[in-house]
Amino acid sequence: MPEERPTMPPVRLRTDAELARDALAAPLLARAVRLARWAEPGKPVASGGVLPEGELRAAIELLGLAGDEDGPEHTAQAWQLAVDTGLVEIDESEEASGAAAATESDGDGDGDGKGDGDRADGEAPLGDEFSALAISGEELRLITEGGPRDILDIWLDGFETVLADAAAPDLGDIAAQISEGAELDLDSIDWNPEEEAEFLDGVLGNLYLLTALDEEAAAASVPLPALAASMIVPEDMDEPTDDILEEVSEAMVRLDDQFRLLAPTGLIDYQPVDEALIQEVDGEGRIQEPETAEELEDEDVSRYGMVRLTPLGVYAVRARMIEAGIDAPAVGDLADKGADILLDALPSHPEPAAQAEAEQWLASRTPEEAARELLAAARGDDEGAPLRRLTCQQTLSLVGTEAEPALREVLDDRHLGGLARVWLAEHEVAGVPEPSEAMVFWLTVDTLAAQLATEGDSAELRDLVRGLVDQSGSFFDSAWRVDHPATAEVLEAMGRLHPDKQAAKEARKAAFKARSRA
Repeated sequence: MPEERPTMPPVRLRTDAELARDALAAPLLARAVRLARWAEPGKPVASGGVLPEGELRAAIELLGLAGDEDGPEHTAQAWQLAVDTGLVEIDESEEASGAAAATESDGDGDGDGKGDGDRADGEAPLGDEFSALAISGEELRLITEGGPRDILDIWLDGFETVLADAAAPDLGDIAAQISEGAELDLDSIDWNPEEEAEFLDGVLGNLYLLTALDEEAAAASVPLPALAASMIVPEDMDEPTDDILEEVSEAMVRLDDQFRLLAPTGLIDYQPVDEALIQEVDGEGRIQEPETAEELEDEDVSRYGMVRLTPLGVYAVRARMIEAGIDAPAVGDLADKGADILLDALPSHPEPAAQAEAEQWLASRTPEEAARELLAAARGDDEGAPLRRLTCQQTLSLVGTEAEPALREVLDDRHLGGLARVWLAEHEVAGVPEPSEAMVFWLTVDTLAAQLATEGDSAELRDLVRGLVDQSGSFFDSAWRVDHPATAEVLEAMGRLHPDKQAAKEARKAAFKARSRA
């Protein structure tokens, strides 16, 4: 049997260079970099690095967001990201405060050449508002002079801050409590920091798992209702209750807000919920769902929100999993490992990932070297050996005829002679001796044992068993004599799987003989 499956299936990652390009193209980081360059000579700011109104207007113009009703919010988010990631540094020393005040008094504070006395909004001079100086940080240099990994590290830092913001409660509720002089009561705003962060991590984990298990399906977006339901509806619940459906609806509204915040990071591609579907019920946002199955069929599911992880998102979620101690392998991790590790790991990989992993492993070796290493690792009479040999055979199918010498070397090997002949025949190599009957039966039992290990009593194995017995009416007369550790187990499985009662009875008798012989 193979070793226990890793916690997560492997994913295929883009190269660091490709991911770094994606990170720099993400709207939020791209804006943050532009603002950091804008601040390079020094910009007067309020305590904590907050952009005063005049500077904020200048930043909005710089980013081309003046005509966007959400321009101020997008600009403030980009500026905060620049500060959080070190693209911009805030100097609050006395010297910097003086420089900031001097800059403002010179007429540069609001970015339009007007001094305090000429403020466009007619307000009084800001005075104490300029108590710090914003300058470009060391991280900005890494954006242009560093490598892809430096850029990805900066992007990850920024993503973490946005993710924390996404899991936070509505700031309006908190502001209302503080303005009324009350102590901050998390229970009253229905927010549990750990639960909210865990829920959001779980949602991203589900998207990651979908990507790992089925790359083609992951290329399409997931409907938000299905994603929310995967987190809330119990697996053993056939028909969700009204209470459960209400929870799903509330979760969709929450996720819609969170995904809108995360999308500019480049983590996800997100089509938001149609706002016409969101209604207020008892002060809580709910999704207005179709009342009948007919209405649901006629409804455009995309109106309820569609989301998928981007390649950059897969990279980020995997990084978080690894940091949390979760085993989250990537295709290519085994390229420098031995063949024994490769053959033990590949059966637990989804098929596309398994082939990609095998191809990368083979690419670092000559065909002949690879074949010898694989064949040596495939030997053995232990319980996991049949599956290793089947995996070896599948991996060798990717190797060209240059591996022929290594295959010929094992033609007389009890464990490997059968699969070597199969490989040589598939490659139409001449001069291959016919296998003995004992070798044919041994390979058959070995193959069935491997199929049992990887698939159990599957429909495919049932068809294979039936085909073997139908081709040879005396199969069981010879099969019980096969000197293979799994002979009895395989024959018992054939007795379970064969649909003909008489054949099943013969299989069980043969299994009994095999155990007696052993």
